Amino acid sequence: MRSLITSGPAGVWLGILLFLPLIAVVAISFFSKGDYGELQMPLTLENYKRLLGYGELGYDPLYPAIVGRSLALGFGTALICLFFGLPLAFFIARLPERFKTPALTLVVIPFWTNLLIRTYAWQILLSPESWVSRFLHIVGLGQTGEAFYPGSFAVAIGMVCDYLPFMVLPLYSSVEKLDWSLAEAAMDLGAGSFNVYRHALLPQIKPGLISGFILVFLPATGQFVIPDLLGGAKTVMLGNAIQQQFGQSRDWPFGSAINTVALLAVLAGLWLYNRSLRGQEGDSLL
Repeated sequence: MRSLITSGPAGVWLGILLFLPLIAVVAISFFSKGDYGELQMPLTLENYKRLLGYGELGYDPLYPAIVGRSLALGFGTALICLFFGLPLAFFIARLPERFKTPALTLVVIPFWTNLLIRTYAWQILLSPESWVSRFLHIVGLGQTGEAFYPGSFAVAIGMVCDYLPFMVLPLYSSVEKLDWSLAEAAMDLGAGSFNVYRHALLPQIKPGLISGFILVFLPATGQFVIPDLLGGAKTVMLGNAIQQQFGQSRDWPFGSAINTVALLAVLAGLWLYNRSLRGQEGDSLL
């Protein structure tokens, strides 16, 4: 009874503001679109078939390409963030205690500024006349006078700048709890640096690595502001497609179908994360 009193209002609040809208979105995805954008019968699976590329005029790879492009953007962003975030997490974890808090503060400083402001700032920094572009030309990236914005390079920098903290913080949480005696024991047994990392350290940081990868991959897949502003609006991403369907096109059923598929991807990622954690707990029990 006590738990019902304490958690009941929160459960009702979540049900009204979270679960009911999600159920409504899933339900709308099975409706048909009227001539003026209204929802109408009959219930159909045409919206999901259209997302797979099968329409009234035959197969069209437009939306499968959008989904694949968005997944590739999210996966690539997660890999780059992992490449930079893992050594950074180890570096911060090995700092003296008095330096750890300032270092973590520097990691989350980008969150103190609005995403749009950061993105517009990268437009200025990557313009042909900026000092950043001149430095990149000096080190051999691109030709003199060539603009890095708009382009894929600018998109990659903007995405990493935005999502790197989501990778570093979970990794740091795992690295800080490492049992370094296992690494010392592995080295005493003759293991090299790679095998020490693979067998003694990697299993311990696996939860943070997986959670960081999911925290970057899932929102990066649906990101459209950064690719739109830094990429020159040359390609449509998953987020753009959802926004267009609920906005200009007024095709709520198809937009809901896209959103439902994105939601299923999020749930699949969370399921894989929970499964990996249970597997790790089972290994530790053994």
